[in-house]
Amino acid sequence: MPLPLLAAVAFCFLAANSLLTRAGVLDGTDPLAFAAIRVGAGAVVLAALAARRGITLGGGRRWGAALALAIYLLGFSLAYRSLDAGLGALILFACVQLGLFAIGLARGEGTSARALLGMALALGGLTWLLWPEEGASADPLDAGLMAVAGLAWAGYSLAGRFEPRPLAGSASNFLLAAGMFALAAPVWLGAPVTAFGALMAVLSGAVASGLGYAMLFRVLPAMGSATAGLAQLSVPVIAMIAGAALLGELPTVQTVGAAALVLAGIAVATLPIGRAGS
Repeated sequence: MPLPLLAAVAFCFLAANSLLTRAGVLDGTDPLAFAAIRVGAGAVVLAALAARRGITLGGGRRWGAALALAIYLLGFSLAYRSLDAGLGALILFACVQLGLFAIGLARGEGTSARALLGMALALGGLTWLLWPEEGASADPLDAGLMAVAGLAWAGYSLAGRFEPRPLAGSASNFLLAAGMFALAAPVWLGAPVTAFGALMAVLSGAVASGLGYAMLFRVLPAMGSATAGLAQLSVPVIAMIAGAALLGELPTVQTVGAAALVLAGIAVATLPIGRAGS
């Protein structure tokens, strides 16, 4: 499959997680049960794909990554009790980028005035997005849970930078996170799960997460940083358009305006300007 097409499919799969989770939770499936089914299905697919590459379950960094993954899954599923698919994806994506930016500053990594300006714009857009307004759809608690999910994913992404075998490492992380959900089974086992919701969870875990991440691992090394950053900007946009088309979730003027400001700010901060190779 050509690289551009593979990249397009991979980022559509990432956006699909928001649609599948929102649809499953809306149908009446408990968010914690949804997350447990999702991580279990993802673990099975990723383990099958990485079986010959050596799956390791030990080490503090491995357990830290798995914990960050579990926190992301919990916050992500719980947030979609009220958030629209596109709105949730935008909050998640903005908080991932802001989290990675903050981690970079804390680690003493140099930054430019343009990066600071871009992150300030993105933070302003996120503040506008969550600011109470008549007709706004962002519930403060669920928006906060999605923000936590985004920060957890930022930590998970940071751990991935030190992963020598991304696919095998992701399979290991999913298996450990699935084990954490299994230990917490008394909390979610017996919670309401609809047949449609269970199907959405399996598709989210096995296809959108399992196969989607496998495609992503193949695509990102072949993409330049500018191209990868630009492609990531498409994920909340895809989710917002698909949410309107498939779930009838029409964004408000506030959401569209704030989304444009957030994405513009992240683009300013992360996409290099100037001649290639300069």
